[in-house]
Amino acid sequence: SLFKLTLETDQSELLDDVVRDYWRTFIYPLPEALTDEVLSHWKTPDVLRQSIRNLLPDAGKLEPCRGDVRETVDAVVSERLARSRELKARPWAQWQDEVIALLNDLNKSKRLHGASKNAMTKVWDTLTTWASSGDLLPDGLDKAGFRNQTPEGLEAILKGDDPAPHHPAFDAMQELLEFSSNQPSARSDILRHASQWVAERLESEKQQRSEMGFDDLLTRLDDALHGPRGEQLAATIRRQFPVALIDEFQDTDPVQYRIFNRIYRVAGNDPDTCLLMIGDPKQAIYGFRGADIYTYLEARDGARDRTWTLGRNFRSSKAMVNAVNRVFEHADQHSPDGAFLFGKGKATPLPFQSVDANGTKRQWRIDGVAQPSLSFWTLDSQDEDKNGNPKALAKGTATADVAESCASEIARLLTLGQQGKAGFSLADDPSDLEPVRPKDIAILVNNRGEASAVRHALGLRRIKSVYLSDRDSVLTSTEAKEVLTWLRAFAEPRQLALTRAALATPTLGRSWHDLDQLLTDEIALEREIQRFMGYHEQWQTQGVLPMLRSFLMDFEVPARLLKQPDGERRLTDILHIAELLQQDSLQLDGEHALVHHYAQILRAADEEDEYRTLRLESDAGLVKVITVHKSKGLEYPLVFLPFGTAFRAESERQAYVRYHDDSGHQTTVFDPEPEDLARADRERLGEDIRKLYVALTRARYATWVGVAAIESWSSSGLGYLLGGEAAQQQGLTPSLQPLARGEEAIALMPLPEASELAYSEQAPEALGPALESAREAREDWWIASYSAIEYTGLAGTGVMFAGEVEDAESQNLLEEAAQEAGEDTTLSASGQSLHQFPKGAGPGTFLHEVLEWCTQQGFAEVVDNSELLREYLARRCATRGWSEWVDTLEYWVRALITTPLPMSRQQDDRVALKELASVRAELEFWFESCEVSTRVLDKMVRERTLEGADRVLVDNRRFNGMLKGFIDLVFEHEGRYYVLDYKSNTLGDDNSAYTDQAMGQAILDKRYDLQYVLYLLALHRLLKARLPGYDYDEHIGGAVYLFLRGIQAPGAGAFTDKPPRELIEQLDRLFDGTGPTEDAA
Repeated sequence: SLFKLTLETDQSELLDDVVRDYWRTFIYPLPEALTDEVLSHWKTPDVLRQSIRNLLPDAGKLEPCRGDVRETVDAVVSERLARSRELKARPWAQWQDEVIALLNDLNKSKRLHGASKNAMTKVWDTLTTWASSGDLLPDGLDKAGFRNQTPEGLEAILKGDDPAPHHPAFDAMQELLEFSSNQPSARSDILRHASQWVAERLESEKQQRSEMGFDDLLTRLDDALHGPRGEQLAATIRRQFPVALIDEFQDTDPVQYRIFNRIYRVAGNDPDTCLLMIGDPKQAIYGFRGADIYTYLEARDGARDRTWTLGRNFRSSKAMVNAVNRVFEHADQHSPDGAFLFGKGKATPLPFQSVDANGTKRQWRIDGVAQPSLSFWTLDSQDEDKNGNPKALAKGTATADVAESCASEIARLLTLGQQGKAGFSLADDPSDLEPVRPKDIAILVNNRGEASAVRHALGLRRIKSVYLSDRDSVLTSTEAKEVLTWLRAFAEPRQLALTRAALATPTLGRSWHDLDQLLTDEIALEREIQRFMGYHEQWQTQGVLPMLRSFLMDFEVPARLLKQPDGERRLTDILHIAELLQQDSLQLDGEHALVHHYAQILRAADEEDEYRTLRLESDAGLVKVITVHKSKGLEYPLVFLPFGTAFRAESERQAYVRYHDDSGHQTTVFDPEPEDLARADRERLGEDIRKLYVALTRARYATWVGVAAIESWSSSGLGYLLGGEAAQQQGLTPSLQPLARGEEAIALMPLPEASELAYSEQAPEALGPALESAREAREDWWIASYSAIEYTGLAGTGVMFAGEVEDAESQNLLEEAAQEAGEDTTLSASGQSLHQFPKGAGPGTFLHEVLEWCTQQGFAEVVDNSELLREYLARRCATRGWSEWVDTLEYWVRALITTPLPMSRQQDDRVALKELASVRAELEFWFESCEVSTRVLDKMVRERTLEGADRVLVDNRRFNGMLKGFIDLVFEHEGRYYVLDYKSNTLGDDNSAYTDQAMGQAILDKRYDLQYVLYLLALHRLLKARLPGYDYDEHIGGAVYLFLRGIQAPGAGAFTDKPPRELIEQLDRLFDGTGPTEDAA
């Protein structure tokens, strides 16, 4: 029902659904060969939606399509293949010898460079191969070897004044290149078909849903006013609103004006009504939004005898107004089409009328001297082509150079302002100076790329700025992804991986030492878990917004971010996201639902939503960077327009263009001809001129304009005002000189050299420097392990002690990372030897996990059930992309389990893992450590193990608290108990590298001796407490360190050792606090 319509402010989701319907209906059914044509233009329905969005309002006016999508695409593909076959039929093989001989002659006569000749002759093999292939085009057509063999290309590269030789192959090459760059395409036909179908379906869907959007408000009122009872409706509206005032009327469109004209009958000048249309056509710059200056001019013509113009400027200084008058008066007098392309004189519908200035009380001065109000910085090219004409500057290079100079000048002016030498002083009292500050300056740009360039240059000079035209979604920011990491940790605070990930996010700024503590300090980790459990509880009781604010304050995020150059931007984004989450949480049930919802909207972050658009972080005291479009209606004391000659011309590659026909109606032309492009580009130029007018009228005191000689700079708005193509021939500086001649308000100068002068912002007096601790904070009691020991001789950092890991997996990661430091972690593409298996912490931990799984299943069971092992390995390898290693790993694991391992270096006692009856994997141990000097510990171990061989020294610190660890495997064999540790270290490329001496040296180098002594001490204490009649010599078998890659070596990769009883008992006393002290040692 029309009385139950719902106004939807955002119909983008409905449009997405309709476009996807179109894709399913017309694109999915196409055969592969035809689908490729569609996908070459639009990879997804979302890309197609962006292409047709601007066509939808006028879809009904477009020319109907010929046939359906399949017929259209099929015809284009067939035409393309036919043209390719026609070109292949040329006698390329016959021409090859002729052309190569001709090129050789040119080279011998010194007209053709040898390198160019070689590149040109090489392409002929490609050509002849292509001619007999099924390929549409030869490979590498964009290379110079092809381009230089066209008539024009050959003429350009030949030396001397003689004409270039002619050959039919060169003409054929030209045809081939033209075909490659202008192939028949179905893009325009599909766009037209899609826009018409989608527009119809969209309207149908809205009617079925009883919905309408903002555009529907206008179109339906327009339809009603021009329907059978339109006059009655118009009369009713006139009675209710006899007077209407419309501001910014230059941005109207045909539908809006048709509505108001129908109601108020502009040309009739009804005395019972009053319609005031206020606008400046010179500022009509919103054509991309549908604004239509021709509609404004139509309205102006309807009220031609009732127009009034404001002839006085109340914003800018007299000098500034005079400078702008001079620019446009000059163009109006010297351009055949007037200043704004609508003609000149009194007959033009868009004249330029100079205005008077009310003036300002203050003037822009430096060192007491009044400065020009309009300064042009010229950047000419210093390079010339072979005809002596200046080469155009590369746009990217020019943009960077001008941005650097602009930032340098701003830094100079702000520094002078700090010194009281630059600012705004009273005309009659120059000593009354208001120093120039960052907030007085605005930089006008055309797009985000220019904004990024100039803000980067400002940042290098420590000048803070804000971009006032950013329309990005806050969900595309880095902080948005960090918030998701936080939410996951808050929702499940007991998940250690989630908590550690949250604490490692850059915004929290935790140090490497703090993060390492989460692995090595059980108390620190538990403290953080309790804190996150508190956030979880606050989320449940108060909501996500209060919880996030508490989290930010607890970790001092605002204070930390605000010290950084982009900190204000980042903090604003975080708080914005927190508010969005609070709003969304009202519609969702529970924390996990909000986390899931937030993860979903992050994936659709690029979609437009005004509520998710980046908020302005601050403009207080900052240089403002803003697009010309956004600056309209605003004013700034000082304005920089660095990229005055930048423009974006209509391209022949566009599927369609729009322009107004001779009757003033907008028309859409698909597959535009050069004449259509020229008309559309002329309208683009007209809007660029009006954009320049807007830019030059924003300043109160002064404007600086960068004028760079980029490619076709005369096609820019400023280029047209300076004379267009004639100015291009004349050059930048000569074209600008007439403007400055006799006008003191205008200055002309080369682009200033960029300097490295940085602006030093004065810190607020209320804030002092942050206090820093003068002493190192230490905790006497802590939890340590072997993994926490550092070696000064090896590391050389002086930062020695970290905390301890909280689980076996983390300990393995730390050990593997240390032992494999510097080793290549890439996959070996050659062979499947176990020695070529990937190296590093990840693969090492993988092997530990496989062997731990084998222990859990039972070593004998794994050997007897080969399918069980293979299925497990296949699943684990698939997740890592190691599927090709399944066979090797299966063989390897079986060898590790079935190969008898030596238990002692003194006796020939061997046992295989599958034969063990009593095993315990990942045995965790804790025992007290009372003021244990690591230097004493190290000295005792070095003297009584491995024959006192030399090894690196342990740095001197103290264990005071608990010692903790995980032993890979503890097993019993023939009444003796052993500790076994798996090592994935690589000692060499084959089995011969795994000798007892080599393994012993690796033990020494990595100080595994300390590790297994501590493990045996833990086992000693356990058995002493649990095993009746325990005796070290009788019940301890020793340590077995199994180098996994050496399992096929004679010694099976097993290094064994049993420290003497005296050492273990001395260490027992040492950790009890009754052993020798450091002084005694």
